[in-house]
Amino acid sequence: MSRILALILITASLSACANQGLRDLRSNSRGPDEFIVEPKAELQTPADLSALPVPTPGQGNLTDVNPIDDAVIALGGRPSSATGIPASDGALVTAASRFGVTPDIRQDLAQADADFRRRQSRFTQYRLFREDLYNRAYRSQRLNAEATADSWRRAGAKTPSYPPLN
Repeated sequence: MSRILALILITASLSACANQGLRDLRSNSRGPDEFIVEPKAELQTPADLSALPVPTPGQGNLTDVNPIDDAVIALGGRPSSATGIPASDGALVTAASRFGVTPDIRQDLAQADADFRRRQSRFTQYRLFREDLYNRAYRSQRLNAEATADSWRRAGAKTPSYPPLN
């Protein structure tokens, strides 16, 4: 009887040390969610308070977040050049869209992924120990880098960024 109790205690204590992974973001607290907080730009005092612009309901203002422009600036570009496709990338866009373009691809993929995750999560509530369910659901879609590099090498393709054969 004491062996069974000791085995249960050891198993329970080892399961408490499990790494939950980065994707298991469930919160047990009833406090605010720090991922909902959206940083805003600093408020600015205009030079002339008597010449303020007319408010435009529903339109943006200086403190609104603009992630596309922020990304362009972070990568060293100019936000004004982020609209449209530059002429230098025209050939790339033509080659990438030569077999057609699905205009609602994001919605289609989001729906397909939601259906896949729903099918994969049918029995996930019946687990003895918590685990990273993301890796479990997408395990079959994982790329095996060694097997892929080996198959490309067997086909005669050069793989300069992959470690050389020993």
